[in-house]
Formats: sequence, C-alpha cells, structure tokens
Amino acid sequence: MRTFLPNLVTLLNLAFGCLAVVFLFKGQWLTAVWCVGGSLLADFLDGAVARLLGVSSELGKQLDSLADVVSFGFVPGAILYHLLTINFAYPEVGFLITLLSALRLGKFNIDTRQTDQFIGLPTPACTIFIIGVLLVHQFDAYNLGIFIVQPAVLLIITVLFSYLLVAELPLFSLKFKHLRWQENEWRFIFLILAVLLLLWLQSLGLLLVILLYLLISLGLYFSSNKTTAS
Repeated sequence: MRTFLPNLVTLLNLAFGCLAVVFLFKGQWLTAVWCVGGSLLADFLDGAVARLLGVSSELGKQLDSLADVVSFGFVPGAILYHLLTINFAYPEVGFLITLLSALRLGKFNIDTRQTDQFIGLPTPACTIFIIGVLLVHQFDAYNLGIFIVQPAVLLIITVLFSYLLVAELPLFSLKFKHLRWQENEWRFIFLILAVLLLLWLQSLGLLLVILLYLLISLGLYFSSNKTTAS
C-alpha cells in the first residue's frame, strides 16, 4: 500500500480531469475550474508523497503522464473548443493543444535534460493560462471578455501555446531542493509576484502569472548565455 499511495494520488489527478471534462460539456464552468484545481493539487502532491515515503517506480512515472494527458491536455483543448464555437466555424482547432500536450509529455519522459529545468512549457502551466482565458471571458475581467474570445485571438493563443509546449526553450523549475534564498532567488521572486498578481487581478492574474514565468525564464536563459559567451 505504501508504494502505491503516490499512484493513488495520481489517479485522483485523472479523476478530477475526467470530472472537469464532464462539467465543461455541461456548461458548469466554475465547477470545471475547481476540478482542474484538484488535478493541479494532486499533480503536485503525488511527487511530494513519493519523496516523503522514499518510493518511486516506472509505473508511477508513466501513470503521471497518462493522467496529465487528460487533465492538462484534453481539458485545455476542450476549453478552447468551447470558446471557439462562439465565433468560429472550425472549433476543433482548439484540440491542437491536446495533441502537442501529448507530444510534450512523451518527450519529457525520455528527455534526460529535464531534471532541474523544463524544456518547453509544462502542461500544467499551459492549462493555467487557458483556464485564465476562460475565466476572463466568463467574468469579463477589465472588459477583456469579448476581446479574448475573438477567433483571431483564440487562434493565436492556440498556435502560440502549442508551439511553446514543444519548443526547445529552457524554463526554470519551481522544485525547491532547499528553502534557502541562495540558488532560489528567482523562484521566490516569481512566487511573491504571482501571489500579488492573483490577489490584485484575480482571473486576469492567471494569464499574467504564466506570461511572467515565461519572461523570467527567457531573461535567465539569455543572461546565462551572455555570461557564458563573455
């Protein structure tokens, strides 16, 4: 039982993802968002539980990716599909996110470079951004609700984030090896700014948090390259 407990938490991730899809197709947007929140929490906890118990397995690794394909692949694709049905004749384009999420997760499993950082945007981060798009539309945050569901805007988001999922772009990881400031400066700065953005801007803050994550990662990448070159 001890060795299977992290896998049980991973299955909770999958269960919440399945429920999110059900509520999305029922039009119960907020309930679906809460279910995605449950998936995100379970996705964080399964690794933490495994480390706490000192267990790991190949089954757990594969199960984690399979759950993520639903919760952070199919769910954002379904959200984009629903939003695109408002003004666009081919809403199926939204599932491009799903296809590239599956590709990203497959690459992650065999890429030995992604132990201390990510190469390409993690699927949970992509999902958080798409959830932000949905909430901005639903609550018309700062009068952006109508603008953000215009076909051109949604198509740009779909194509851009599909690309970011598989791009050869190094992004910093939020995994802490220790809680000291040294070596964790940007993680702490990002988390502080993320909390402030969410408290101040709510749903719009979700979009800005992911953009902030990308900007900080790009800044660290170019700064590192500049230091290496000099």
